[in-house]
Amino acid sequence: MGRLFMLNVVLVHPEIPPNTGNVGRLCLAVGATLHLVKPLGFRIDDKSLKRAGLDYWKNVDLVVWEDLESYLSSVNPDRIVLTGSHRGDPYYFIEFRAEDHILFGPETSGLHRELFDRFPDRVATIPIDHDKVRSLNLSTSVGIVVFEALRQTRGLP
Repeated sequence: MGRLFMLNVVLVHPEIPPNTGNVGRLCLAVGATLHLVKPLGFRIDDKSLKRAGLDYWKNVDLVVWEDLESYLSSVNPDRIVLTGSHRGDPYYFIEFRAEDHILFGPETSGLHRELFDRFPDRVATIPIDHDKVRSLNLSTSVGIVVFEALRQTRGLP
């Protein structure tokens, strides 16, 4: 049975293999495509990546891009949703659509400011108490935003 909704989770320059493994497992569970944009902070065959993805990693719908420009030139700019820890609208105010590409930046630095200048219209943030923590773990953030997108578009299996 085909689904009309095809969510795309995009990790731009991910650095920590277990986070990417966890995100891959989430993508597989909800039928999303995982895009990894190089450079990566690990090898795809990294043991810790596979450990976090368990034995599911081989089944993840995975696309690996050589660089950010190659990825961006292949995507409809109206389908891009950026995420930021200090800018944007709360994720639940973003109007998610089928086939959106939700971009998450590197764990240590987030998405580059140039991307926010280039794609300013759909930026999601997860409200947190910044007096207590700088940000949430990448895989936690992906889970929060992905399930909101699925809820809005009725993309849940």
